[in-house]
This record gives sequence, C-alpha cells and structure tokens, in this order.
Amino acid sequence: MILIIDDDIAVRTSLLLLLKDEGYEVSACSGPAEALKSIKKNSPELIILDLNFSNDTSGKEGMELLDNIKKINAAIPVILITGWASIELAVRGMKAGANDFINKPWSNDHLLQSVKTLLDLQEKKTEHHTRKQLDKAYNFQHIIGEDPQMLNILETIGRVAGTDASILVMGESGTGKELIAEAIHQNSLRRNKPFIKVNLGGISTSLFESEMFGHVRGAFTDARFDRIGRFEMANKGTIFLDEIGDLDAGSQVKLLRVLQDRTYEVLGNSRSKSVDVRIVCATNKNLNEMVSRTTFREDLLYRINLITVYLPALRDRPKDIPLLVNFFISNLKEIYNRPALSVTNSAMKWLQQLPLPGNIRQLKNLVERTILVSKRDELDIDDFRSQLELSPVKKGNMQLPGIGTLTLEEVEVEMIKRAMEYHKNKISKASASLGLTRSALYRRLDKYQIPYDEAED
Repeated sequence: MILIIDDDIAVRTSLLLLLKDEGYEVSACSGPAEALKSIKKNSPELIILDLNFSNDTSGKEGMELLDNIKKINAAIPVILITGWASIELAVRGMKAGANDFINKPWSNDHLLQSVKTLLDLQEKKTEHHTRKQLDKAYNFQHIIGEDPQMLNILETIGRVAGTDASILVMGESGTGKELIAEAIHQNSLRRNKPFIKVNLGGISTSLFESEMFGHVRGAFTDARFDRIGRFEMANKGTIFLDEIGDLDAGSQVKLLRVLQDRTYEVLGNSRSKSVDVRIVCATNKNLNEMVSRTTFREDLLYRINLITVYLPALRDRPKDIPLLVNFFISNLKEIYNRPALSVTNSAMKWLQQLPLPGNIRQLKNLVERTILVSKRDELDIDDFRSQLELSPVKKGNMQLPGIGTLTLEEVEVEMIKRAMEYHKNKISKASASLGLTRSALYRRLDKYQIPYDEAED
C-alpha cells in the first residue's frame, strides 16, 4: 500500500487517481497525526510526503513527521513532494532519510518512475552468489574479477539494473567505471535503446548547453546547422555522465534542471522538450568533500546517487590481477597472431605486487607493450620489468609515468600528496620542494580537495 500525506485535497485526489490507475493500492491522509496512526496500523510499502501542512512554509511539521516515520520503520521509502523554492528543505529531508524528492508541479511519468524504482528496490533483497551464478543471471562478460568486493558490486548492479534508479560510480582512474556503467545498461530494461557516453570534463562551459541539449541553426554565430543534444540521443535509453566532478557551477544548475524535471530547452528554441532517460554518473573525485567546499551542488549530488557504487583500486584486489592478465593475453593472442603467448607463475606473482596507480588501464598498457617488445612467447619478470622501467621517460634521475598511465592532473595530485607527506604537512617546505609559492600550493590543495592538517613551519 502507498500512503499519500498532503493537506491539499487537490494534490491528494490527483495522486490517488494517478496511482490507482496504475494498479497500486493507495490511501491518503491530510495531516501528521492521522498519518502516524495509519502508518502504525497499515505499514505502507511507500510514502509520498508533502513537507508543509500550514501557512508556515518552513517545513518544520513535515521534517518532524519524516523523523517520526523513520523511528517507526526506517526501511519505508519516502518520496518528498516540494516546490522549487524549497529544494534546500528537500535536501535536508534527504539527509534525514528520504529517498527521493519530486518538484511541484510534478511530471506524472517521473513520479511513477520514482515510485516503481523504489518499490522494486524494496522487493529485491541482496543475496550472495558465486561468480558463476552471477554470470548465469546477468550479462557481465566484460567485467573480470572474482574478488569478494567485486562480487558484491556485481550483485548490487545486477539487483538495481532493472530499475530506473540513478547510480553514481566512484573510484580511481582506470578502475573500470565505464564498464560498470555499460553493464548496468546491458542488464536493464533499456538494453535495446541507446547508451550515450558523455565526458563532462571534456566539454567547455560555453558549449555545455549545445552539447547536452542541442541547438537550432542560428542559435549562435557558428550554429550553421541544427544539432541534436546528448539527452535527446539518449531518450528511452541510458546516459552515462563521466567525470561529473569536473562540471562547473553554472553547468551543474543546467544539468540539475533536466534531472529534476526531465525537461530541457534546445538552445535557440524556447519550446521545452521532455526526455525519458536512465542516469548513470561517474567520478574519481570525492563529491561529498566538494559539497562541503561548495564546489559541487548538494541537491545535484542527491539527485544522482540513489545508489552509489565504489570501485576498489586494483592494488586492493591483487588476486584479480592474474585473471585480468590472462584475459588481456587471450585477446592479444589473436590481435598479434601469437597463439603461444603465456605468462610464467613468477611473473604473475611479481605483477600482483605492483602498486599500479593507473589500475586496470595501466596493467593492460603494460601487458600489451610487453607483448609488442618481447620476442619470447613465455613472458617472465624481466620482460615486464624492462617495460615498466623503460615506459616512463627518463631524464637524469627523474622518472615519469608512461604515456596513457596517468593524466597530467593525476601526476600533479600525486606529487603534491608526496611532498606534503614527506615534509609532514609543512606548507613552506612542501611548496619550495614543488617549486611553488605558498599561496599556489594552497590553491592546488583546495582545487584537488587534498585533505591536510597544516603543521607549523
């Protein structure tokens, strides 16, 4: 049973009719006291809750009621219905345990999608399966790994793939976030519809609207033709927003609107278009820290992370390294026409000891480069070591990462962390060793959200 709690009879009636037409059992209450009695008596499967029950728009009554609902049964999913002016209040509600928030006036399709998603997630309980069992149930053929952490992740994405839950994939560069996003799409009901990848870090602020929402001819100086935006391309399918942590503040607001209302305007055309998409986002940044530093919108974070998946670094699952190496070797045998390729046991053990800051991407790069350079079909430690040592560019005693293993930003972050650790967080010494002024180092610490406790110089 779904319980609607709203003091506005028009809202209650509209929601009752909408949900009953979809086959749901529904009841409604006009205020907190009546609602609490109904919850204790009927144990609803889901609650749709307005935050204001009087002329006072502070939301105090609604927040108190949400708190009491969670005390009665913390597992009941709650959808908040709020006006745009009270989005900040909705975010407070999410922190207090609500599962989603819908804007007034709401989109029926969007609300129904949220209801269905939350009910589906309630029904699907986590079970522990072996990798073979998971492969029988889902399409995970391109994801290599048997580490317990990876099995839990596959279990989670298999469980939620069939819903429309927004998913945030977090992890270091090279850990396979895009593969996870593709697996979510391939195991969803949208699998036969488009899967559109967007690297938000590669889109300039000035082109964001054109890239994401499209433009009409003449919308700006160089707009010689109409352009279809990424959201329109992804309609009925899945849109994968990679590097969402790189999005500037202005673009975050524009993205939030389409995620909230499922509507957008093509640049140069004032007519709104609606879109039906599944949202999967990824980042290697700590969005919670960015929220605390006000560089990432808190309401946007709550909109994209109904489910959050944390991918472990490869160094934290070393037993998967031989599986990955064998997978790469199997593919490269055909590509380079070397059917006898193999790796010695000692080399496998040696590879498992490497820190591999570039994770799976770096391991694949190392394996392929070793195969290209080595004339032997049985690859040993020396073959891999020579490529690990030679791939970085040597200049005097300085050793740089090989091309493709780390981005320039990742190198800078790593050097700053090492300098701070070596000089025990003494800013003057760390900045001098990096060739920076104190203020320049402070700016970079803030830019990359590198935590530190400043020591006295």
